[in-house]
Amino acid sequence: MTRRIALVLEYEGTGYAGFQLQPVLPTIQGALEAAIERLTGQHTRVHGAGRTDAGVHAQGQVAAFDLHTDEGSLAIDRFMPGLNHYLPDDIAVLAAYGVSEAFDPRRHATARVYRYTFVESRGRSPLRSRLVHQVGRPLDVEVMRQAAATLEGERDFAPFCGQLPESGVTTRRMERAAVWRDTSRAQDEVVFEMEANAFLNQQVRRTAAAVLDVGLGRTTVEALATLAASAERGVAAQVAPARGLCLRQVRYVDFPPLATAISEGVQEMVVR
Repeated sequence: MTRRIALVLEYEGTGYAGFQLQPVLPTIQGALEAAIERLTGQHTRVHGAGRTDAGVHAQGQVAAFDLHTDEGSLAIDRFMPGLNHYLPDDIAVLAAYGVSEAFDPRRHATARVYRYTFVESRGRSPLRSRLVHQVGRPLDVEVMRQAAATLEGERDFAPFCGQLPESGVTTRRMERAAVWRDTSRAQDEVVFEMEANAFLNQQVRRTAAAVLDVGLGRTTVEALATLAASAERGVAAQVAPARGLCLRQVRYVDFPPLATAISEGVQEMVVR
């Protein structure tokens, strides 16, 4: 028999070639699978909710994996501290749950929230350099907000797509596209946040670059709206740097578990 474990992850992606396993380069998936094997003695495959690109960060990535069960199986409350012991400092497990074997972190996700952070200041900020895109110029937040709002709703996002998805379908539902000045940490940070049912390859970074151009006065809200309506794949050619992007949250109907059944010390989630 097998049991499925779901993890909520945070990572600083600078040193990794993305989430997905690669033959030679370091990846988030590779580091996780190595830590799981060291903790449990079992080699298993990890599946994530999103394949973040090289250099992209996460505060709420969700991943799941299967283990063979036996009498000596670890209790669920041992996975977070145990995996964090073996993981490098730039990857952390925030929570671990026992879930139904039907749970699929990618297919069962109802929405994903990505945040892109710009910094207006010209001076270097060593503490933030890996986590933000330093623009070095003042941004017009109001026109950026207007530009972002034109992208909300269900539409063909092919203009902001890099590589086509396997299905070839480029229509997505953008629940929210918002811009604001984040004064909680510093006066010079401008945040662009998008929430959608799913995202295309490079969609957030290409959109961030296009909205930034509006904020810098290089183009207009109307021009961005026209570009977005063109349906021409990849016409939004600029790609914002990976370091400014963070996967903030992946949303589900009932994960993390709202109601749990305790069975042999394992917290179980039932996916409807």
